[in-house]
Amino acid sequence: MSTTRFSGLRAVIAAIGVALLVVGTVTAGPISRAEAAGEPGVAHVPIQGGGSTWSANALQQWIRNVWTNKQWKITYDESGSTQGRNGFNNGTLDFGVSEIPYAIANSQEADRQPARGFAYMPIVAGGTAFMYNLQIGGKRVTNLRLSGETVAKIFTGVIAQWDDPAIKADNPGLALPGVPIVPVVRSDGSGATAQVSIWLREQYPAIWDAYCGKVERPLINGHCGVTSNFPIVPSSRFVAKAGSNGVAGYVAQSAAVGAITFVEYSYALSSGFPVAKLLNSAGYYTEPTAGNVAVALLQAQINEDQSSTNYLTQDLRNVYTSGDPRSYALSSYSYIILPTKEEAGFTRDKGLTLADFGAYFLCEGQNQAETLGYSPLPINLVLAGQSQIQKIPGGNPAITGPENCNNPTFSPDGSNKLTATAPYPQECDRQGPAQCVTGTGGAKDESTSNTGGASGAGGTAGGAAGTAGAAGTAGAAGAAQSAAAGTGAVAGAAGAAGSAESLGGDAAAVSDSAEAVLVNATPQTIAQAGLGLTGAFITAASGLVLLAFAALPPLLSRRRSRAGLLPHAPALNSRKTR
Repeated sequence: MSTTRFSGLRAVIAAIGVALLVVGTVTAGPISRAEAAGEPGVAHVPIQGGGSTWSANALQQWIRNVWTNKQWKITYDESGSTQGRNGFNNGTLDFGVSEIPYAIANSQEADRQPARGFAYMPIVAGGTAFMYNLQIGGKRVTNLRLSGETVAKIFTGVIAQWDDPAIKADNPGLALPGVPIVPVVRSDGSGATAQVSIWLREQYPAIWDAYCGKVERPLINGHCGVTSNFPIVPSSRFVAKAGSNGVAGYVAQSAAVGAITFVEYSYALSSGFPVAKLLNSAGYYTEPTAGNVAVALLQAQINEDQSSTNYLTQDLRNVYTSGDPRSYALSSYSYIILPTKEEAGFTRDKGLTLADFGAYFLCEGQNQAETLGYSPLPINLVLAGQSQIQKIPGGNPAITGPENCNNPTFSPDGSNKLTATAPYPQECDRQGPAQCVTGTGGAKDESTSNTGGASGAGGTAGGAAGTAGAAGTAGAAGAAQSAAAGTGAVAGAAGAAGSAESLGGDAAAVSDSAEAVLVNATPQTIAQAGLGLTGAFITAASGLVLLAFAALPPLLSRRRSRAGLLPHAPALNSRKTR
């Protein structure tokens, strides 16, 4: 082979070497805090978590995904946020999940911060929905609307009948029946209960304070306190059930006509049941779709003090009063409680599993959030979360940059894509004499005929402040929600509810053991993880080897030429451009 051809080959090899060196350098990224503190774990060992049922449908789906694709064994006990915090505190859980932090303000409930090292990290957003079971003339109602004040009065026993004037005012298109309302609340310590009680205290303090008097709870700082355990007046129509499955399953029974509960939107979708549209500060009734939740949470105040134990936790007061017509007032984030030290039985191998799981659901896992009935995290919280998982001892997560994160909220300019495309409500969703007839939640395809004499409107185009292109995602979002709802076997049973008696007439017919059918989406194929530090090092090293292979022969040739041993070979950069 000629010297020129050898030179050309060396040029190609050098180019490949440079490319590999660049790739290795870029993908290596910064060394994580966990690695700086010691060696990463060597094997993905099983880990145990527990807590929130509000976010459990998302968590369980992600757990199925990583087991199917990676065989990482993660067990999650849906025991409620209080038990999740307690289990992490006493060391029986490797991680906990909760909608609220430890020792929340304005609460008298014992909830001390852990002695072990910990950090909070948001995992998913969502909306606490008001799922209900109501009929008019034997036909299911799917387009119910409620103001926040009306909801507050329902869950404090002030409003006890479905034909109450306040509910009629919210629903001019419905001839509401004189059926008793049965509020279904959580019997266990619940993050959803805590969020509802915070909302009641902030937005409707007089109503919440009066209820404290009924249940004989002392005021805290002048008002009824925040609680994870919903108080019930003895001998009232309130029903208490454990877990999101418990409350949703109770309401979804054919004999439970008249019941209403608060639960994450996901459970209404999977049960095939409607949710009440909630009146927002802009004067529109909305439901907690992924887009509406994302819009509302633009107003969330996130703790940005990295020295605080409550770093990244949420203050939702501005969310409750958001003036965007699309916003849903009871929108919030759920959090994982991460260990930051090797203690309480937590090992570096467990840290390897937990950190990699966190890296997965912060990016790829968010892709399924909307289908499951949640709203994906925005870019600022994903990036902050990626910093948090690097505090886990033994972790060596492959940190994915925004351009490869595969999160549906990300856009090239850094804005939240979901908030830009979220459709505006229809004119018939505006507070007033008209009422949309289209269904909500898990009953979107089931309309309700107007029976109250008001001019019905539904399915009409044109949002209140609609932007071109925003409504274009409505069909896709609806399809995703319908697909999720279609997995719930309860949906079929709901259709048979037409002949059911209300709870007021035959409460004994309602089963105490009913549970909602969970969303069970198809396991997601996980894209090949990033190279990580080890892979990046190997890639960069390979590039250096190739560069050396390409560069050394000319150098040796020049030395030998100067010594009179060989003719001088042309250097790589002396090759003519063709």
